[in-house]
Amino acid sequence: MTRTLTLLRHAKSAWPEGVPDLERPLGERGRRDAPAAGRWLAENLPDLRFVACSTAVRARQTWELVSAELATRPEVRHHAKIYYGPLVEVVRDLPAQVTSALLVGHNPDMEDLAEHLSGTAVTFKTSTLAVLRSDSPWSDAGPGWGELVTTATARG
Repeated sequence: MTRTLTLLRHAKSAWPEGVPDLERPLGERGRRDAPAAGRWLAENLPDLRFVACSTAVRARQTWELVSAELATRPEVRHHAKIYYGPLVEVVRDLPAQVTSALLVGHNPDMEDLAEHLSGTAVTFKTSTLAVLRSDSPWSDAGPGWGELVTTATARG
């Protein structure tokens, strides 16, 4: 069974003074770019069934704007581990029956995970997506688990 893992770095955030990192919201550009990422997903990965999203405000806001562009909303779980790490454990814990999943997270962890799983370096600007495919189960995620299929950076 082929599995598709899509990684999405949250859209551009704001840096309000005195706001803890976990609570930073999206900035104006992020609110424009996130829907473009949703449109990209709708066109390129219409079979998306599961989302693991960071608990950080900017990641949750990114997902809300992305998901508004999808014909059907996949199951969503928010994971603190996407913010604190390690991300590979989130991949290994994805439900076995799911064949298409999205992780919404942060850098440098997204770049590290993409390279760890595929052996290919990817630069994750805000609103960048990377699609990996594998014939191995999620529980086997590790070095060389999958192949990097494509990347895109969404701009609204």
